[in-house]
Amino acid sequence: MAVKDRDRFSTATRIRILGEQTAARVYRSQTRRQARRSRLTGRAALLALVLCSLIVALAYPIRQYVSQRAEISDLERQKQQAQQRVEQLRDLKARWQDDAYAEQRIRERLHYVMPGETGFVVVDPGAAQQSRARQGAADRPWYSNVWDGVDKSDAYDQ
Repeated sequence: MAVKDRDRFSTATRIRILGEQTAARVYRSQTRRQARRSRLTGRAALLALVLCSLIVALAYPIRQYVSQRAEISDLERQKQQAQQRVEQLRDLKARWQDDAYAEQRIRERLHYVMPGETGFVVVDPGAAQQSRARQGAADRPWYSNVWDGVDKSDAYDQ
């Protein structure tokens, strides 16, 4: 037993044990590195880099494409609205070309009567109450009254 104890504490034995422990640590670290390397190889990293650069390079053109498509759809909608408005104006022009329609509108707006007819105006009681309510217009500045008159005349044309 004395020989074993002496071997246990000898320098050669200690160095050998330290070498084995170090080798075991190195082997363990190498296996860990190899496991990590197998997850992300150089090819995978290059592929990820290429994909990211493609995404960054294509982001702006795709955004431009989407915004231009939205603008095109807005312009098409405006075009349809303009075409509808043109059709309405053509219909109105065609109606005004008819003498009977023109005469009807003139008589209605200007209160004209044909010779031999009796003209009369029916006063709406609700309108009389509104005009009394608007007598408070004297309290407002003059330009408000003028602007209200312009609004009324504009609404009457439509």
